[in-house]
Amino acid sequence: MVTQDGINFEFLKKFRALILGEIKKGTRFFLIVGGGATARNYIQAADKVIKVSDNDRDWLGIHSTRLNAHLLRTVFRDVAHPEIIKNPTIKLNTNKKIIVAGGWKPGWSTDYVAALIAQEYEVDTVINLSNICCAYDKDPKKHMDAKKIMTINWPDFRKIVGNKWKPGLNMPFDPIASQKAEKLGLKVFIANGEDLKNFKNILEGKKFKGTLIV
Repeated sequence: MVTQDGINFEFLKKFRALILGEIKKGTRFFLIVGGGATARNYIQAADKVIKVSDNDRDWLGIHSTRLNAHLLRTVFRDVAHPEIIKNPTIKLNTNKKIIVAGGWKPGWSTDYVAALIAQEYEVDTVINLSNICCAYDKDPKKHMDAKKIMTINWPDFRKIVGNKWKPGLNMPFDPIASQKAEKLGLKVFIANGEDLKNFKNILEGKKFKGTLIV
């Protein structure tokens, strides 16, 4: 959605059309938005001026997610709840088909927000769309022999991502969120967000490209 080159409005048009089509079938969506390039740009700029604390890094990321969330809420203004979720532990009394959320507070990513929302609204499936196609058994940028993971259980996945959070941590699903997801018994898909046809396949229970964590 937001890249180093700016906001991909053509993607937003296609994403909106897909979601609206699914809503007509009766599907309800909770859209939890990450910070992406917006967060990275702010954090990198601050880093060039002073030594930035982890707490401040997290807050820069959180406010970036909220800005991105407001953009997405605006795109779905006609069908979305009018406010974004900032505190996922407070359940909204709304019948809107789309509810948009951003970051909450330091200590984890929006992956954890997604897990908390799943808990509050009794959702059993999270689809994590990002700039990666799937999860690997080790960092593919550092290890040439890294293998793609098609399906994995939570105990084995948590051995890969560990148990500690650090601002800017690049994991397919963050460690704190993974702990929560395992406790809730969530089904989590990891896929490339740019491939909307693949996203639709996941929604329809068809064969897809990516990773399934159960």
